[in-house]
Amino acid sequence: MVLEAGKASEEQRQQLLLDQHKEKHFMAGEVVRDVIMGVSDGLTVPFALAAGLSGARAPSSLVLTAGLAEVAAGAISMGLGGYLAAKSEADHYAREMKREQEEIINVPDTEAAEIAEILSEYGLGPTEYGPVVSALRKNPQAWLEFMMKFELGLEKPDPRRALWSALTIAVAYVIGGMVPLFPYMFVREAHKAMFTSIGVTLLALLFFGFVKGHMTGNRPFMSAVQTTFIGALASAAAYAIAKAVQTV
Repeated sequence: MVLEAGKASEEQRQQLLLDQHKEKHFMAGEVVRDVIMGVSDGLTVPFALAAGLSGARAPSSLVLTAGLAEVAAGAISMGLGGYLAAKSEADHYAREMKREQEEIINVPDTEAAEIAEILSEYGLGPTEYGPVVSALRKNPQAWLEFMMKFELGLEKPDPRRALWSALTIAVAYVIGGMVPLFPYMFVREAHKAMFTSIGVTLLALLFFGFVKGHMTGNRPFMSAVQTTFIGALASAAAYAIAKAVQTV
C-alpha cells in the first residue's frame, strides 16, 4: 500500500510539472511546407510567364488568359504532386510496419536485442534498459511503435494527409498565382500592366518571404530578400528571353 501510494504521488507530481510547463513548439510543419510550396511557385511561375508575354508585346487579354490557364494547370499539377508524395509516404510506412510486425513475431529475440542497442546509444546500461525491453516485449503494439519510430525513424502519417496536402498546395498556388495577374484585369496595355504587376508581386514576395522565415524559424529579413530575389530573377529571365526571341 505504501509503495502504491508513493507511486501515485510521484505520478501526480510529474503531471503537475507537465501542466505548469507548456512548451511552445510549432506543430503544423507539414501544412506550412505545403503552403510555402504552393504560394512560392504560384507567385513565381505566373509572374515570369506574364513578364515574358509582356516582353513579347502581347495584349493584356492574352497575358491574362494564358496566365489563368497556367494557374489552373499549375494548381492541378502541384496538388497532384503533393497527393502522390503524401500517398507514397503512407504506403511506405504501411509496408515497413507490416515487415516490422512480422519480425517481432518471427524473431522476437533479435528485435529485443535491437531495442537494447538503440537504448544503449542513449547511454543506458543493461541494468537500465533491461526493464524497458521486458516491458515492451509484454506490449506488442507499443513494441511495434517503438521500432517504427526509433529504429526506422518513421512517424505514423495522418490518413487524411494526402488529400489535405493536395488541396492546400493547389489553393495556395491559386492564391499566389492571382497576385501577378491581377493588374492585367484592369490595365489594357500589357506593358503598363507589367510594371504594376512587378511592384505588386515583389511586395507580395517580400511579405511572403518574411512570414515564411518567421514561421520556419529562419531570419525573416534574409528569407524575404531571398524569396524576392528568386522571383525577380525568374521574371527577368523570362522577359529577356521574350525580347531576344522577338528580335530574331
